Amino acid sequence: MKILALDSTGLVASAAIVDENKTIAEFTLNYKKTHSQTLMPMIEKICAETELDLKTLDYIACASGPGSFTGLRIGAATAKGLAHGLGIKIIPVPTLDALAYNLPFSERVIVPIMDARRSQVYTAFFQTVDGRLEKLSEYMAEDINDVLNSLAEITDSAVFLGDGVPVFKERILEFNGAHTFAPVCANMQRAACVGALALQRENEAMDCDKFEIIYLRKSQAEREMGL
Repeated sequence: MKILALDSTGLVASAAIVDENKTIAEFTLNYKKTHSQTLMPMIEKICAETELDLKTLDYIACASGPGSFTGLRIGAATAKGLAHGLGIKIIPVPTLDALAYNLPFSERVIVPIMDARRSQVYTAFFQTVDGRLEKLSEYMAEDINDVLNSLAEITDSAVFLGDGVPVFKERILEFNGAHTFAPVCANMQRAACVGALALQRENEAMDCDKFEIIYLRKSQAEREMGL
């Protein structure tokens, strides 16, 4: 099974080609360019470098959120367009699941946090059981203090990762100095993790018109308009 995986839900844009045995190629960029500038060129680059005929793909895997509203829509539109053109299905992978999968054998509770602004984060709590992720909470868009209080009811030793770490690291350590953080090589979204989880979730594949984004909260424009 060969999958093209995409993640543009946060600061990072990432595309990868994976199969059951390996990551064939991955292109990840964490730089100040918009995903509309980078995502399709990434896909074209890895296809060219690996001599991939898109018609040989079995699925498109796409990070489904939560995350940046613009990034989510760019990723979803790209995945839907490719899947429709190729006549294949999309495997949705929640962004927080894929982010947590950077640390699949951690003995600690894994807490991916994405900066949602206004002192809030998108998060969920995970642990790994026999190499597979187990979700210990619902997906949340909550104030970081509320998240830390909820986490304290589960564990006093967690590992954090994601683009919320630089924003809230000091607050996390003030709350509990026993918490730790993923290394820089494993602390941000990677499309290869989206693809790896998609391989485990083939039964969740769907037609492109059924793919839906996990928003968790309204956009800033909707909130300001009282919608």
